[in-house]
Amino acid sequence: MSPILAEVLVLTAVLALLWPTLGSYIADVYDGRAAWCSFIERPLYRLLGVRSDHEQGWRQYSTSLLIFSGASLLSAYAVMRLQGLLPLNPQGLPSVSPALAWNTAASFLTTADWQAYVGEQTMSYLSQMAALTTENFTGPAIALAVAAALARGFRRSGRSTVGNFWIDLVRGMLYLLLPASLIITVVLVSQGAVQTLGGPVTIHNGMTGFVQKLASGPAASMTAIEHLGDNGGGYFGANAAHPFANPSGLTNFVLILSTLAIPFAMTYAFGKMVGSVRQGAVLAVVMVLLFAASAAVTIVGETGANPAVAAAGVHQVGGNMVGKEARFGPAPSALYGAAATSSGLGASSSAYDSYTPLGAIGLLSGMVLGDVSPGGLGSGLFGLVVFAIVAVFLGGLMVGRTPSYMGKLIQGREIKLASVAILVMPLLAMVLTAVAVSLPGPRSAALNSGPQGFTEILYGFVSMAVDNGSSFAGLSANTAFYNVLGGVAMLLGRYVPIVAVLGIAGSLAGKARLPRDAGTIRTDTLTFAAILVSVVVVVGGLAFFGALALGPVAEALRHGRLLASNA
Repeated sequence: MSPILAEVLVLTAVLALLWPTLGSYIADVYDGRAAWCSFIERPLYRLLGVRSDHEQGWRQYSTSLLIFSGASLLSAYAVMRLQGLLPLNPQGLPSVSPALAWNTAASFLTTADWQAYVGEQTMSYLSQMAALTTENFTGPAIALAVAAALARGFRRSGRSTVGNFWIDLVRGMLYLLLPASLIITVVLVSQGAVQTLGGPVTIHNGMTGFVQKLASGPAASMTAIEHLGDNGGGYFGANAAHPFANPSGLTNFVLILSTLAIPFAMTYAFGKMVGSVRQGAVLAVVMVLLFAASAAVTIVGETGANPAVAAAGVHQVGGNMVGKEARFGPAPSALYGAAATSSGLGASSSAYDSYTPLGAIGLLSGMVLGDVSPGGLGSGLFGLVVFAIVAVFLGGLMVGRTPSYMGKLIQGREIKLASVAILVMPLLAMVLTAVAVSLPGPRSAALNSGPQGFTEILYGFVSMAVDNGSSFAGLSANTAFYNVLGGVAMLLGRYVPIVAVLGIAGSLAGKARLPRDAGTIRTDTLTFAAILVSVVVVVGGLAFFGALALGPVAEALRHGRLLASNA
């Protein structure tokens, strides 16, 4: 058995074991049954002025969410802008420029964690902890709260409320994100990841006189929540390829597992919260099928020869090692990359710009489908449910049956809101890509020309608009154009779908539950899973077909011609 196959089988087995146990615990958290931290929880509610028995309608819920998000954005921006005057700055780094601070605050709030900077050369310890790591907790907690509100919308009947945002926010962080990230941090530190408030380490070579300064800092704690929360912003510029953040093959596996565990388990939690685990199982099957396809394409692309290297007449053994860490190799790097881009993580343990055209298609596939396989914490689940609503509506039109999902009638309001949630990302990504390639300055920011350069720009805006945050690594994005418009893309790509989903939750909560009859489409079967996969691919993927043809597909064809001419 090959090592990568063994790793995939172990990963699958662990995720299968965690699916019901972790999913059931998540449902208990948001239904209020988990109470082992109540001695901390109750004082927090008093501090926030929140009554634990008070619930909000979807408009109040959205307003609270947006107010909190705005405050988080401004506080993170302020810390970075005042960085040069604040403590915990042993490197003596200056304040972050306005455009970059705006982009970074927006990216970490939305869990995109797009980084147009080198972390250890730009951010002080205080900025890394108080601004960025803090948003690494609040960002996914917001999305988890929205997923819980949507589940309540399906479960309730004739109600005007969907929960309380402040309670959902606190419970998500207190009962799930904080304890889990603490465990992962301990594992990382035990394997050699760095966690210190001491300054950079200076090494003197007595024989050569060479002096080297190694960056350090509180990296392990940020790496833990970076992966657990599907955030992606790394402490170091090299991200998870840096040995101080991801020291070994074991930690690489742990980080992949922590990236996928909660998004997959959310399907079980959703099923339990709506009263039908079978419904959650169908969503899990769809996630597994889409992720398996993306991972397989990426791994096949990277375990084969690099066509550009082959065209130069160089014999390759062991796959495409260009841009890979020797301690990981092509296959584990490709698995990590597929997990990062198909979830909301967006981190990297290798250079994506050095992937083969087929590997690049695998990386892009998860994002262009809307990051629902399995997607980010909460966002992957509610994104897939939105596609399911569209699938039920289309199925009802085709076979003349009642378009209902989990007992709730799907009507024009839900379809309009679902359309907004689905289409805002491709609209943002493709319009901004078109603008960038049309202007000399933004176009010249791409390292390469031709299809590869187009892919670098397209990948960047898709990554930002879908709040993934991974980079093709060839784009010099620290410019006013990419920082300002990228920040706008991340905020709109995150919060427009969130408000639309909350609108759907509020609409469904007020509806009566329909009894199942002969005219109802069954949505708890493998047949519906196949329909949902088709809708995700057709509705989500075809929007990017033309753009993909101009980028990685054209690059693959060009390399094919080069290989043929050298044969």
